[in-house]
Amino acid sequence: MAEKLPKPDALRIVAAVILGIFVGFILFFVFALFIGAFNQAMGMNIPVSTQVAENILSAVLLIVIIIICIIYFCWKVWTTPPTTPESEVLETTEDETTDEF
Repeated sequence: MAEKLPKPDALRIVAAVILGIFVGFILFFVFALFIGAFNQAMGMNIPVSTQVAENILSAVLLIVIIIICIIYFCWKVWTTPPTTPESEVLETTEDETTDEF
C-alpha cells in the first residue's frame, strides 16, 4: 500500500505557486518566440505575440500556461515528501585526534 504523506507546509505551496508563475512566463515567451519564427518562415498569420494587452489569444495562452505550471508544481509538492536533514554523525579519526605542530 502507498504510505500516507504528511500535509505539505504552506511555505512549500507558496514556493510552488511562485515557481509556477515564473516558469509559466518563461514558457509563454519561448512558445511565442517559436510561433513567431514559424509565422515568419511559413508566411502564416497565427495571432500569437508577446503583446498580451492587445491580443486576447496571447493573454489566454499566457494564463493557461501559468495555470498548468502552477498545478504541476503544486502536484509535485503534494506527492513528494519533504526532505529531512540527516543527523550529523561526528566521526573522529586518528588523524584528527593527534596534535601535530
